Amino acid sequence: MTLSRTDTLRSAWAKRPEFTPLGLSLVTAIFVFAVHNATFWRIGSDVFAGHMLSFAGFIAAVFCLALAVQSVFSFPYMVKPFLAFVLILGAVTSFYMDQLGVIIDRDMIQNVMVTTVTESKHLITAGFVTHVGLTGILPALALFAIRIKRQSLLRTLALPAVCFALTLALCAGFLMADLKSYAAVFRERKDLMSSFQPFAPMVGAIRYARMISATTDVTVQPIGEDAHRGPSYEGSRKPVLTIVVAGETARAQNFGLNGYERDTTPMLAGRDVINFANVSSCGTATAVSLPCMFSRFTRQEYSYEKGVSHQNVLDVLDHAGLHVEWWDNNTGDKGLARRLKSRSFTNTQNAEFCASGECMDGIFMRALESFADTITEDTVLVLHQIGSHGPTYYLRYPEEFERFKPACRTAEFKECTAAEITNAYDNTIAYTDAVLARTIDLLDQKSNLNTALIYVSDHGESLGESGLYLHGSPYFMAPAYQTTVPMVLWMSEGFKTQFGLDGACLSQQADVALSHDNLFHSLLGMLDISTRERDPALDIFAPCHRSQRVAQK
Repeated sequence: MTLSRTDTLRSAWAKRPEFTPLGLSLVTAIFVFAVHNATFWRIGSDVFAGHMLSFAGFIAAVFCLALAVQSVFSFPYMVKPFLAFVLILGAVTSFYMDQLGVIIDRDMIQNVMVTTVTESKHLITAGFVTHVGLTGILPALALFAIRIKRQSLLRTLALPAVCFALTLALCAGFLMADLKSYAAVFRERKDLMSSFQPFAPMVGAIRYARMISATTDVTVQPIGEDAHRGPSYEGSRKPVLTIVVAGETARAQNFGLNGYERDTTPMLAGRDVINFANVSSCGTATAVSLPCMFSRFTRQEYSYEKGVSHQNVLDVLDHAGLHVEWWDNNTGDKGLARRLKSRSFTNTQNAEFCASGECMDGIFMRALESFADTITEDTVLVLHQIGSHGPTYYLRYPEEFERFKPACRTAEFKECTAAEITNAYDNTIAYTDAVLARTIDLLDQKSNLNTALIYVSDHGESLGESGLYLHGSPYFMAPAYQTTVPMVLWMSEGFKTQFGLDGACLSQQADVALSHDNLFHSLLGMLDISTRERDPALDIFAPCHRSQRVAQK
């Protein structure tokens, strides 16, 4: 008797592999360890170099811990969906970990949650899709083709609990065998467990959820309600316009003003600017650095909870009676301008600056020219740039600014050489140089205003050094490329005169170690805003007011 094709398929389907839930969890754990953890293996081999027995014990402990977590979900109707989630998540996170050196911790998950489709789409490349398809989606589909072996109710309920207890005990036993060494590894090499996929990202997601849930009903605490303008504002005078430029992903090492081998900042070099060459960021990603740099908290004090529950320096300036606005060409103000007037340029229809669907920072200029002509009151304007945001550096500048060639013109870094990636990035810095210089020229021409500009980037960028790309590394392990940022100050003569600021005195601080901690207090000091919130020790302008220096003499 000849079987029909349908019968043949049914017969084959009936003979498909059969596993118990725990067996399926074990096979999946082995697959995840072998396929999704290349960086974990590489870092571990380096940490335990010459001590392979200790490394084997460490791997056994981590494997038992992973199996313990999976055993919690090793019940017939839960095991496949959970393991499929593990496989796909592991495929996603391992791509960014292995290809770009990006650690998916709580702060990185926060970045993902507050990003936009426009920004994130550049990270969905052909390489990413292929990797996730082959190492995540296909194994997950194969998982659903496997039959779950029937067991008695007692075994179904008892075995996962026994496995959980046993694997946790084994994990503890392996660690106790060389506790002194392992404790040192956990303490000094946090990057090892941070690279373990996909369970480190799971922990990060739990921490992020806890952080958000703790602030759902937060009440914003006012600060600086005592703020008022000082004597510099008395008498007949011109309105003041201060522009604060929040840069994006500009690292100090590639700024020509800081001695970089390439002249990436020729236009700023031709202006009378003060360049601060030793400035550290508060974080390594916008979601942390941006709110932190405008807050009154230092990097050591700052937390997401403190940031969202307190007003910031822009609110203090508003309390003092200044008109404050936020203009955005990035992923938003992160809540900083919630109580202020704001304007988004991100989705502007403009053929010259927004042809790719994202706008280059030149989009600010025409609006700024019109805005400056209407100012009749003391004003602070924040420009939040898209700057040098990667991985599509080539979209951040016009074609005529492609000075360093050949430049990488794809988000797939593996298709570019290290020199091409650096060329594209340096072109973004050169364009930022031009935008800042043009803004300074505009301010310098406004004889009816006393004007100033201060520029500082939110964080830096890795361009392949030590296998790291982009930004967002945990601060404890972030290279200086991600934490050292450029900061530039320009003031008109009228501004210096009104506020009694000594440019030569400020220039003496050009090489002093500064950080985002200084911005809150320095903006208040620069603009002569009196409030108990200002800490003179963190105000770089405090020793450079001529009136104060005369009084001290």
